[in-house]
Amino acid sequence: VQLQASGGGLVQAGGSLRLSCAASGDAFSNYAMGWFRQAPGKEREFVAAISWTGGSTYYADSVRGRFTISRDNAKNTGYLQMDSVKPEDTAVYYCAAPDRDQAMGVLFSGIPRVRSWGKGTLVTVSS
Repeated sequence: VQLQASGGGLVQAGGSLRLSCAASGDAFSNYAMGWFRQAPGKEREFVAAISWTGGSTYYADSVRGRFTISRDNAKNTGYLQMDSVKPEDTAVYYCAAPDRDQAMGVLFSGIPRVRSWGKGTLVTVSS
């Protein structure tokens, strides 16, 4: 599956932004999905993951309670709703998927096992 993230931009601290991840090449419902981010000078880190059906989600501690991951399999699209953003959320955000039919846990348990990376989208949070 091929992924393409979009929706990044400049937002003030405390504001909101919604990122989208468009999937193509295979049925999106066959894949768990996740979001990662990479801030300047830092390693890429896990943000959130969602199961095939959307029934299960998991978040990094740094975003839990502020970000919401979701998906619409009919539209082959995943989302990351970012609320109450902080300057430390500034980063390039990437959507990602593991191999087909793998559980979402492979994205955040140990070294992430990502099969497909989407092109990133930059989010800048001003203070």
